[in-house]
Amino acid sequence: MDSNYINRELSLLEFHKRVLAQAFDPEVPLLERLRFLCISCTNLDEFFEIRVAGLKQRMEIGAPAQGLEKIPAQAVFDKVHVEVADLIRRQYELLNNVMFPELTKAGVHFVQSEEWNDEQKAWLSEYFDEQVVPVLTPLTFDPSRPFPRILNKSLNFIVRLHGRDAFGRRRHRGMVQAPRSLPRIIELPEHLSEPNGHSYVFLSTIIRVHVDRLFPGLEVDGCYQFRVTRNSDLYIDDEEVSDLVRALEGQLEASRYGAAVRIEIGHECPEDLQEFLLDHFSLQECDMYLVEGPVNLNRMSTVCGIGDRPELLYEPFTQGLPDELLTDEDIFEVLSKKNVLLHHPYQSFAPVIEFIALAAVDPDVLAIKQTLYRTGADSPIVDHLVTAARSGKEVTVVIELMARFDEAENIALANRLQEAGAHVVYGLVGFKTHAKMVLVVRREDDKLVRYVHLGTGNYHHATTSVYTDYGYLSSSSRLGEDVHKLFLQLTSLTEAVGMTRMLASPFSLFDALIDKIRRETENAEAGKDARVIAKVNSLNEPQLIDALYEASQAGVKVDLIVRGICTLRPGVKGLSENIHVRSIVGRFLEHSRVYYFLNDGDEEFYCSSADWMERNMFRRNESCFEIRQKAMKEQIRQHLELFLADNCQAWVLAGDGSYERLTARKEERVSAQETFLEHLAAQS
Repeated sequence: MDSNYINRELSLLEFHKRVLAQAFDPEVPLLERLRFLCISCTNLDEFFEIRVAGLKQRMEIGAPAQGLEKIPAQAVFDKVHVEVADLIRRQYELLNNVMFPELTKAGVHFVQSEEWNDEQKAWLSEYFDEQVVPVLTPLTFDPSRPFPRILNKSLNFIVRLHGRDAFGRRRHRGMVQAPRSLPRIIELPEHLSEPNGHSYVFLSTIIRVHVDRLFPGLEVDGCYQFRVTRNSDLYIDDEEVSDLVRALEGQLEASRYGAAVRIEIGHECPEDLQEFLLDHFSLQECDMYLVEGPVNLNRMSTVCGIGDRPELLYEPFTQGLPDELLTDEDIFEVLSKKNVLLHHPYQSFAPVIEFIALAAVDPDVLAIKQTLYRTGADSPIVDHLVTAARSGKEVTVVIELMARFDEAENIALANRLQEAGAHVVYGLVGFKTHAKMVLVVRREDDKLVRYVHLGTGNYHHATTSVYTDYGYLSSSSRLGEDVHKLFLQLTSLTEAVGMTRMLASPFSLFDALIDKIRRETENAEAGKDARVIAKVNSLNEPQLIDALYEASQAGVKVDLIVRGICTLRPGVKGLSENIHVRSIVGRFLEHSRVYYFLNDGDEEFYCSSADWMERNMFRRNESCFEIRQKAMKEQIRQHLELFLADNCQAWVLAGDGSYERLTARKEERVSAQETFLEHLAAQS
């Protein structure tokens, strides 16, 4: 082991392997396994668009070794290539050797061209002529018609041709771009499908079989799919930009045609055409991945929600509500008496939407302030904020335009809110606004009362059914004052000082975490029990890691539940024997951030929007709130203990950076997510 730290890119790839492992798990319902396979594909797409793109840029400029482990970018890239090649091989082996046969047995048939019967051939031929040909533009190349621009992650075909065109010129290659308007998977009519089943055909197969019709007079000698992944990271110079929206819109357009970083090509494509494509996109052989199937597995996700195959999906569940909300009182009446902790997705996100909806129409509400990072294009929350603004309430919305891959949607939401009369503030360039906060100011008996919602996850109503998060609703005056100060910080850029119930990045959170870890270290050195538990999505902040190493060496018991990236090496003699790291990967995406400190028996519990990463500590606006109510602290403690006892969906990190999945006999199985669902079912 050359370093005390694990490389970030390689750690992220380990997470992608854990996601793919769900697709291999026979205990997961079949269509859910297919969904995990699709997710593993989109994960790799983003990995290349951002992480590999960054590696290649550092390689091109000869940048010195970066990261705590100080591995040169070329060495990291070489390791990444080997790992990715193996991961992609496993994806397509699973698809072809397991998923397709098992799906066919279950009545979900992806029909290959050699399997088409005469009726299917006739229907697909007509479909090609009537639905596909009108929107295709076949191309051949010459000096006046060079190779076209290829959109990031689009479906394309390189075609080998023989003969002369209508103008007497020899043609050797052609190309077909599949427009985004065409569905990538076509379901055959019921009378052409398997009895009591569903039959699908890939668009790529339809185009390949009928491509000769696009080049009349020329002989087609092969048609091969390919897809290019481009650098999609956005860069905005905070010292040069004068209009963030216009600058971002320009960057979004440019990113669709950023530098190529990967090309996927059908495995049957001849070497000379492979070399032609590599040369055109200025790529090397190590940037090419040959695939035995569709170049974008994520397109298959469209079949994962088949309505008449419930046995192939996770068993549905009805989201619950905490006891405090099972009354006829409205949300303000409830919160005037007690605080409410929500645990999503097991408990519904509806109370949060109701909170904002009621505030929007309540005549006693004077102002609503909210942060928005990811919300979705059809957000009911935005609808309610628009209603509030149009009714004359003071509505302030801090929108993070730089939320990766949601930039265009957020610009549209910002414009809509501004048109309704809301005050829209954009996240500060260089400091993303990642905090999750709502503040409602309401007049009650001639005084103003602040109501707040704080969360660990986004205000996206769709993801709240698949992401695990905590939400906290309160009318605490001290908490409301802290949230008020944080909104002033976001709008006026003045530092929030004197907060008593909250911590925030980039000002107080990091220092507080370091202090609390060191306090545990001092307690251990004094012979007292000491413990730290953190549940986060990622961990790579070097000073936090070093503080945890020191705590471990002093005897502090450190348990880390880190879903994704973890650059800390646990269990290393003399360094981290007392640190244990596990990752939970299951039906739901573990997304909540929780910090626990034993504090010599005066236990502290915090929920936060922040992971333990450099960016979250120093380059983002984050919120962190303390849980003080005894019952809520006990509830979160039980949740953490359950995650630490999980022996079904838990992967344990070794000091060498590898993960091992825990297994248990049936009678000893403990699954945190399954236990939460069982408790929910028992309460209903």
